Amino acid sequence: MGAAQLHCTWLKLHRTNVVFCWGSFGLYLVSAVLSVPPSVSPRKAMLLLKKKRYQEQLLDKTENQISNLERMVQDIEFTQIEMKVIEGLKIGNECLNKMHQVMSIEEVERIIGETQDAVEYQRQIDELLAGSLTEEDEDAILEELNTITQEQLELPEVPSEPLPEKIPEASPVKNRPKPELVAAS
Repeated sequence: MGAAQLHCTWLKLHRTNVVFCWGSFGLYLVSAVLSVPPSVSPRKAMLLLKKKRYQEQLLDKTENQISNLERMVQDIEFTQIEMKVIEGLKIGNECLNKMHQVMSIEEVERIIGETQDAVEYQRQIDELLAGSLTEEDEDAILEELNTITQEQLELPEVPSEPLPEKIPEASPVKNRPKPELVAAS
């Protein structure tokens, strides 16, 4: 428990004691005023009422002072929290500055550019491996097809003889004897 909290707790306990004491004293004064027989001087009754009024005013002042002290303690605690936040921001700012010294904007742009180039290169490799053609490749193939169809190519003649129906059998493969395994001694 911090000193401020301990002081605040003491103030609350003190306030309770003051109210209790005033309460007892106030009851005593009221009962004293009421118990004054009419034959006793009204001056004494007036004096007791003034004393009661003075004690009430003193109690109000004390409560206001205690409230002010509690508010001051809360303000101090809040200011301490604000100071910790500002210190944290200062440390964070220093870390960011050190990181900026290590890595510049040009370096980041260079890395991003290299990454984009590598991604594009990998995409091209993937397309080639997958057999997909780009629009440029398809255009080149169509153009080559058009030139081939426009040229008069001499194709070989188709044989007019019928094809043999039976395919000659291949010679059987000889089975080699398996070598025996001998245990080493």
